[in-house]
Amino acid sequence: MYSPDHPMPRWLPVLLGFLTAVGPVSIDMYLPAFPILATDFHSLAAPQLTLAAFFAGLGVGQMMQGPLSDRLGRRGPLMVGLVIFTIASLGCALAPDATSLCILRAIAAFGGSAAVVIPRAMVRDMADGAAAARLFAKLMLVMGVAPVLAPILGSLILQVGSWRLIFLVAALFGLVALVLVWRFLPDTLEPSRRLQLGFGGVFRRYGMVITERGFLTHGLVGTFGLGALFAYVAGAPVVFISRYGFSPLEFALMFGVYAMFYIGSAQINARAVGRYGYAPMISFAVVALGLGSLTLLAAGFANSASPLPVMAGLLLCEISLGFMLPSATVGALTSHAAQAGSASALMGTLQFAAGAVTGTVVGLFADGTARPMAVTMLACAACAGLAAWLRPRQTKPIRE
Repeated sequence: MYSPDHPMPRWLPVLLGFLTAVGPVSIDMYLPAFPILATDFHSLAAPQLTLAAFFAGLGVGQMMQGPLSDRLGRRGPLMVGLVIFTIASLGCALAPDATSLCILRAIAAFGGSAAVVIPRAMVRDMADGAAAARLFAKLMLVMGVAPVLAPILGSLILQVGSWRLIFLVAALFGLVALVLVWRFLPDTLEPSRRLQLGFGGVFRRYGMVITERGFLTHGLVGTFGLGALFAYVAGAPVVFISRYGFSPLEFALMFGVYAMFYIGSAQINARAVGRYGYAPMISFAVVALGLGSLTLLAAGFANSASPLPVMAGLLLCEISLGFMLPSATVGALTSHAAQAGSASALMGTLQFAAGAVTGTVVGLFADGTARPMAVTMLACAACAGLAAWLRPRQTKPIRE
């Protein structure tokens, strides 16, 4: 832990936030290139399948990176993960076909998951209580800004080069992150504090967490909520760029605006949870997600020449998810303070597995309209509603 005698360097939260941006850089930056990818690989499904492969790699990686860093320390697994991410991203830029790109995206995600999991663990190593909350807030600020800027950067890259250049930039990002970790980042987990539990014990702990009703129901609310979000991420580029004629930059700007609505609703939710508790926020969110998905479904089957109905449905869904996902996380982890790392990694794995499934479904049924995306999101909303109905009752609000 840092203390007044050993204060935390001011640059350290910035570096940790930079590392967490690996996710948005890898996912959001190449969304404007989806129609180009579909053309180059002669398949409407190809872009969504590469995204689904990335989600699958993130899901598996999160399960492994947490226990590895608990056992071996933070710095080593993080550097190895960044090496894998950088090399695989470079391979993506050279991929000759869609199958190769899918495989390389999954490998890149497995390595990049270290930068998703380990910085959060390092925060827990260095601070607790209010200090940890402030440090997490700084990381969340970077994570909130990155999805806004990444697709805009991707669209600008497309104006000077092909989609392959986007993956070269991602590889460069990984290389810079690796050098910064090697040069500046200390290992925050001392050898005396490293977990001696074997991997069999780790997975038994996962089994204990997932069978607890509060974790399972709230975890499924978050899982299906994120599944809906990833269905939107997978389907929106083709719908707006190919169907409605948005330029890559126009789509990136719209995506960024929606990301800001998500961030805003999450900030409102943070205050509301402190006053009312997370249970009412989840109830509100699942209803709003259902209404937004129904609006999107009606717009998809109407196949209007105007994108506004589709945009309206997606906006309501995006706002609802800003309430749903943080509240579901609070509900899932409430009874697991002693094993929050394992519970968080397990929830992340479930969520990205859902993203892999919904991204695949949207890709396989892609027809250039919003219908596959809308049907998938409505199914996720219904499942999230069922999980919310089955959750145990919250006895009192959470207050600071």
